[in-house]
Amino acid sequence: MESRLIRKKQDFTFLKWAHARSSSGTAGTFLKSESNLDGIRKYYKLSNFDPERGVVGHECVNELIVDRLLTVLGVEHLNYELIHADIEIEGRVYNTYLCASEDYKNKSESKMALDNYYRNTAIKGESHFDFCVRQGWQEYVDTMLAVDYLILNRDRHGANIEVLMNAGSHSIRIAPLFDHGLSLIYSCTSESEVRDFDVMKDRACQNFIGGRSCFENLRLISDREKALKNKLRETDREILLDGLGEVLPAVYLDKIWTMIWERYKVYENL
Repeated sequence: MESRLIRKKQDFTFLKWAHARSSSGTAGTFLKSESNLDGIRKYYKLSNFDPERGVVGHECVNELIVDRLLTVLGVEHLNYELIHADIEIEGRVYNTYLCASEDYKNKSESKMALDNYYRNTAIKGESHFDFCVRQGWQEYVDTMLAVDYLILNRDRHGANIEVLMNAGSHSIRIAPLFDHGLSLIYSCTSESEVRDFDVMKDRACQNFIGGRSCFENLRLISDREKALKNKLRETDREILLDGLGEVLPAVYLDKIWTMIWERYKVYENL
């Protein structure tokens, strides 16, 4: 499923939503759902949800923007749709944007969170980074660390990286990059917060590989020239933000692009 923006409102009130607490410590709840129509399984998630105020976050928009960014940069990743829809939660209907994705594993594959795979197979005393290098995943890690710096991903914990296993062929591969909602300026809930947000500040992040600093983690990259296949250009702003003027205020979109572009320039000049 290629990423796309569906602005015509859909009726998704048939979906049943399950609660998943925010791992970032922020107030609110992230809700998830899934469907299986005509043999196609899709997974859905909402931005930060408050029972009193409804959907208050814009994490789902981040998923689409990062999806587009990774396409431009030539990075393998999970594709998302951003869908305008009516949803129902506990008898109340909300008008919002949600994101949808399809399964990235093959039918013959099973998946395991990287932190669990590490606990099961790592050599005693082996770091998360050294373990991944020994598995042959250095290039993947290089790309992931570069991307997470550009978008200031605050939530690359060990379950947001997955290992895909095929018992029949005895093969193991790392899953495409996914789950980038808690990035960019997701913590801003007002235009004043957006204006005050320092896009270059190195905020503490939850990283399974490396430390709490996305900037310091760039030191782990073995070949920065190969980490991102393609260059980002100023004209790519139109690709990343196309059609989103009806979804987020201009001040949000301007800040998001400034953040990506300014951080990219730093990355290129390291």
